[in-house]
Amino acid sequence: MPAFDFATGLKCRVCGKLYPKQPLNFCTDDFGPLEVAYDYAAIASVISRAKIEMRPFNMWRYRELLPLDGEPTVGAQVGGTPLVRADRLADALGVQRLWIKNDAVNFPTLSFKDRVVSVALSKAREFGMRTVGCASTGNLANSVAANAAAAGLEAYIFVPSNLERAKILATMVYGPKLVLVEGTYDEVNRLCSQVAFEYGWGLVNVNLRPFYAEGSKTMGYEIAEELGWRLPQHVIAPMAGGALIGKIYKAFSEFETLGLVAKGSTQKVKMYGAQAAGCNPITDAVKNNRERHKPVRKPNTICKSLAIGDPADGMYAAKLMRESGGWGEDATDPEIIEGMQLLAKTEGIFAETAGGTTVAVLKKFLESGRIPRDEEIVICITGNGLKTQESLAGSMQEPPIIQPKLEAFEALSLLGEKKRQVRQPALV
Repeated sequence: MPAFDFATGLKCRVCGKLYPKQPLNFCTDDFGPLEVAYDYAAIASVISRAKIEMRPFNMWRYRELLPLDGEPTVGAQVGGTPLVRADRLADALGVQRLWIKNDAVNFPTLSFKDRVVSVALSKAREFGMRTVGCASTGNLANSVAANAAAAGLEAYIFVPSNLERAKILATMVYGPKLVLVEGTYDEVNRLCSQVAFEYGWGLVNVNLRPFYAEGSKTMGYEIAEELGWRLPQHVIAPMAGGALIGKIYKAFSEFETLGLVAKGSTQKVKMYGAQAAGCNPITDAVKNNRERHKPVRKPNTICKSLAIGDPADGMYAAKLMRESGGWGEDATDPEIIEGMQLLAKTEGIFAETAGGTTVAVLKKFLESGRIPRDEEIVICITGNGLKTQESLAGSMQEPPIIQPKLEAFEALSLLGEKKRQVRQPALV
C-alpha cells in the first residue's frame, strides 16, 4: 500500500455496492451517488494530533483522510484558512460565541473550491488524465482554471452565460477554454456529463465527483483543530449542490472515530444550511418536511454561486439537517446584501453573496430562537466579495467629491457631532 493510500474504493450511498477507485460518480445498478470508502483502522494506527500538528498548516496535513495514492501534485498550499473569533459581529447579533471559518482568503482563488479542486486534479493526474474541466456557477470555474494552469493541464470550463462578469474574467485570465452556455447551471451540468463520458476527460464535479467532494472535509478538520480539538454546537454553511455541510459533518465524524475529538462529540453538533430565496430547493424541502427537494427550474437571485436548482446532494443535506437537530433557511436578495455589509462593517471581511446569505440566515435563526444566543456558533464563509461586487451596485451611498481645501472637508456631515480640536500654540 502506498504511504498515504487508505482509500479502499468507492461505495454507493444507496445500496452499498463497492467499486474500485475509478472516474465514476454513480452506481451502475441504481444510479445512487458514489463516495470514497476508507480503512479507518489502518488510519488510526498512523495518525495522531501530535503528528498532524507537526505538519504545515494546509489541508494536506490530513492527507491520510484524503483519497490520493501518494503526495498531492496540485494545490500543495491550499487550505489552512483562519477561524476568526467574530466578537463585533457577535455583539451586533446579540450572541456570546461566534466564529467565522474564512475561506474567502483561500489560496489561490479566494474560495473553498480550491480545496475540492486540488484533490480532484491530483486524482486526475493519478488516473493519467491530461484534460480536465467543470460545470460551474463561478468559484469552481476560477479554481479549476487556476490550478489546471499551474499543473500544466488542459482545461475546459462550462458556465451559464449570465454569470457575474468578475468571475468570467477571473477564469479567462488563466487561459482555459471557456464556454458560456445559454441556460441554467443544471443545464450546463447535464452538458458536462455528456462531455465527460464522450471524451473521457476529468470533469471534477461529474466523473471525478466522489474524489472532488472529499476536499470539503478539510474545512471541518480545520474547524475542529482550530477550536482546540473539539467540535462547536452549531455550524451554518451555504448550500449550492448540498455537499459541503455533509462533508463537514463527515469530517467531524471521522475525527471522532479516530479519537482525535472526544467520543460523542458529533451528537452535540447541529448542522444548518443557508440558501437564497430565489433558489431554495433544499431549505424548502426541510421547512416543508419533504424527504426530497423539488427542483427550481429558473433560479432568480443575485446569489448565483448558490443557484443550483436541482442539487446533487439535496436529499442528503436535508436529511442531515433534520437528524442533527439543525434546520434550513433562506434569505431574500435585500437580506443577502445586508448580510454582506454587516459582515464587512463588523469584522472587516468582504464575503461574496453566499457569505451574505449565511449571515442573513444566522440572523433569522437567532431571531426565531432556533439557535440559542448563549451557545457556540461557527459560520462558513466560502468565497470573496471581490468576485460579486456588482451585486452591491446601488445599495450604498456614493461618496462625496470635494475640493482639496480644509473648509470643504469641514463642510461635510462626515464629522457628525464632533467638534474640531483647535491646536494650542506650543509654550516657549
